[in-house]
Amino acid sequence: MSTTVETVRASGRLFAGGVDAKYGDFRDDLLRDGYAVVKQAVPREKALAYSDEIFQWLEDFGLGFRRDDPKTVHKDFLPDINEKGMCLGYGVSHESFTWAVRQEPGVIEAFEKVYDTQDLIVSFDSVNISFPGRTDIKPNKPWPHQDQDPERPGFRCLQGLVNLLPNGPKDGGLIVCRGAHLLSEEFHEEFKNEEDKIFAWYDRPQTTTKEWYGFTEAGLNWLKNKGMEWVKVTAEPGDLILWDSRTPHYNVSCEGNSPRLCVYTCFMPVADATQEDLKRKKIAFENTRMTTHWPNALNLVDLPVLRNGEPDPYNRASPRQPVKLSDRGFRLTGIPYIEPTGAA
Repeated sequence: MSTTVETVRASGRLFAGGVDAKYGDFRDDLLRDGYAVVKQAVPREKALAYSDEIFQWLEDFGLGFRRDDPKTVHKDFLPDINEKGMCLGYGVSHESFTWAVRQEPGVIEAFEKVYDTQDLIVSFDSVNISFPGRTDIKPNKPWPHQDQDPERPGFRCLQGLVNLLPNGPKDGGLIVCRGAHLLSEEFHEEFKNEEDKIFAWYDRPQTTTKEWYGFTEAGLNWLKNKGMEWVKVTAEPGDLILWDSRTPHYNVSCEGNSPRLCVYTCFMPVADATQEDLKRKKIAFENTRMTTHWPNALNLVDLPVLRNGEPDPYNRASPRQPVKLSDRGFRLTGIPYIEPTGAA
């Protein structure tokens, strides 16, 4: 006689039912591993079309870059892109392709499932543009980190990126420490009095949050002794990569022949943002400012955009065209959720 055990699918916000809850989809990977790949959150052809838009954006600077000429992959022919592939100026966080990806139904739906709500806001984050074989910029060194304040534990933020080109083991991209999110509280309890902590960007006086932690060699050895394994995440055009902000991670440079293009997408429930957060986010949207991945706009990105050590004359504060949003996209800005003041 055989028996069949029926899996009961969990509901509610991720981790609300514990780490043993079963959803029957990518959320099970997130619970177990701290990361997941949502296949074809954006249809492949649309993702490739977005990659074409980014290449066109690079060519439209008129600096000499041509997508079919590897000799033009050089800082003299490109906007300012750092060794990690991050582009942090030029209004790119509010460009047409960036907002189009954020508004993709399959991307939004994944975050709706994780948070069990349709009332979400989205970060005004950046894009990643990485080319193989670059020697004109400094090498990209590993920077294993968590994007979460060690003193504020638990599942609080789900990071994400939409991959736009084939991304194999040698094509650069995200490295994660699989399963280490479940050890985060134990780790930080043991390392709470750690000496020689790594300098963090949040130590700068203009920031107001400590949502970052960098792992020292001692911390990495602790993870290794716990049996934790670092994994290079691979993805196809249109795949959405998600990871718990407690999961240690960093990115690596392209080693093969293919560039890496992706758009960072991070959503969170409106309920997790204060009215002050939403008002600050409204100002950021109206001024086409970039934020970090935290959708409640805890920090606005205000880093120098340089060319040959001087402010880049090609930098601009706004995208090429005004932002165009659907009704759903406008809700993601958080503006409709701002409560009116001074009502009679």
